[in-house]
Amino acid sequence: MIQELQLRVLPEQAASDDNIKQYISREKGLDARTIKAIRILKRSIDARQRTIFVNLKVRVFINEMPEEEAFTHTEYRNVEGKPAVIVVGAGPGGLFAALKLIELGLRPIVVERGKNVRERKEDLARISREHKVDAESNYSFGEGGAGAYSDGKLYTRSKKRGNVEKILNVFCQHGADTSILIDAHPHIGTDKLPRVIENMRNTILACGGEVHFQTRMDALIIEHNEVAGIETNTGKTFRGPVILATGHSARDVYRWLYTHDVHIEPKGIAVGVRLEHPSMLIDQIQYHNKAGRGKYLPAAEYSFVQQVDGRGVYSFCMCPGGFVVPAASGPHQIVVNGMSPSNRGTKWSNSGMVVELRTEDLAHPDLQLQACEAFPDSAEAQTEALTAQAKTEEGTVHPLAMMRFQEKLEQICWQQGNMRQTAPAQRMADFTRKKLSFDLPPTSYSPGLISSPLHFWLPKFIGERLSQGFQLFGKSSRGFLTNDAVMIAVETRTSAPVRIVRDAETLQHVTVKGLFPCGEGAGYAGGIVSAGIDGERCAEAAAEYVLSI
Repeated sequence: MIQELQLRVLPEQAASDDNIKQYISREKGLDARTIKAIRILKRSIDARQRTIFVNLKVRVFINEMPEEEAFTHTEYRNVEGKPAVIVVGAGPGGLFAALKLIELGLRPIVVERGKNVRERKEDLARISREHKVDAESNYSFGEGGAGAYSDGKLYTRSKKRGNVEKILNVFCQHGADTSILIDAHPHIGTDKLPRVIENMRNTILACGGEVHFQTRMDALIIEHNEVAGIETNTGKTFRGPVILATGHSARDVYRWLYTHDVHIEPKGIAVGVRLEHPSMLIDQIQYHNKAGRGKYLPAAEYSFVQQVDGRGVYSFCMCPGGFVVPAASGPHQIVVNGMSPSNRGTKWSNSGMVVELRTEDLAHPDLQLQACEAFPDSAEAQTEALTAQAKTEEGTVHPLAMMRFQEKLEQICWQQGNMRQTAPAQRMADFTRKKLSFDLPPTSYSPGLISSPLHFWLPKFIGERLSQGFQLFGKSSRGFLTNDAVMIAVETRTSAPVRIVRDAETLQHVTVKGLFPCGEGAGYAGGIVSAGIDGERCAEAAAEYVLSI
């Protein structure tokens, strides 16, 4: 007999299957000897009150053993000799698109501008050690995309877009722990995700697909208003319809599309900082206990959101027990991001703290940026900026205007960091008081910090809203607004600053046939799971297109 039960237990009671079994036996009047197995289906922590509870949904096997596996397998068939579809980018959107193409009997040819997921590690280490950013191999570019070395969080709200469970099961099939099927906020961990990504690549290759690293798409081949393939920096061309899953930092792709009249439009983003607290402090606040998380609870998470002067101010990509990392994708820029290992065991917890920016905000006087003296704009950039300004005055916004804002703010941040990857930083309470921090707390950010008056040089539109948001967060969560926390600038890559416009039904580009803009870089996803879902949808649309020609 199988029973499914909803349980509300103390953390120590949820710590092991044996403890859960004893609880069920005692509370439900079952003989513990008849409980042959327990499978946890869902797990979440309720920390709203002083007494912390764990909510569990469990499947109890009474006098029988489970026959089904903990996750659902997807069958991947051999597709050698089948029609090819080009997948540009090996992030989650591209990888899931490639696997779905195999399911559908098509042969994916994946081209990735960066290195494989293991070789990327050397270039990431060089950023911290030598302050050198490889423009083709960094936290944004390379196998696995931006998510490979920035945490592997799998929580998404995009359940209406597709099958979240399918994405999680595919991860499990390729080596992820089955806990991601259970936890309310599933997380693989940056130490374990690379191996999962390698296994996904090996599936693609074993089924007859292709994967080409250090192969950057330099141009689409467009014939009679239809995409016929791509040209690459290696001199090779690949023929076929194209799923474009380049990620949100491929600015060269956005510029190429704009220059060649492939319709794109500006998109709102969110901009701010990484806020880093001691993880013990966050545990104490969130678990209402001076002793912190104790033996049975994980590193605590938090989520904040407020409306300040008509714009959202909120926490983003919270990393309990994690690191702040240098996420620039080219020279002369500072960008920060966060990640956590699977055990979430560091001394720090961090989160993006960002302000919502809409495209119309670019004309606001409090959002204007001064040109970087060290990097005068090129003639092309000056023309682009003038066009953007003119179109803003006419009531429309240049397609690349938000991207240009990102670039310039990242350059200013790099200048403030002494033209290295040393990030400008300020203690949290000092920032709200508009006071320079004369020293800074220990940090996980390995290239190092430099004290800087963020309250002075961040655009007022962003800085004033962040300051008010922090004060409101401090009122709702006592102890959160503190000088033990440090703000590290600047977080700009929360999402794509451009949308590559596609038809809602066919998912093809609105004017160019055979082009399927995909995932976060195209402006249709926001994280690993939603990008994976969108990758599968684009693969399905590409398969329909192939069958129609």
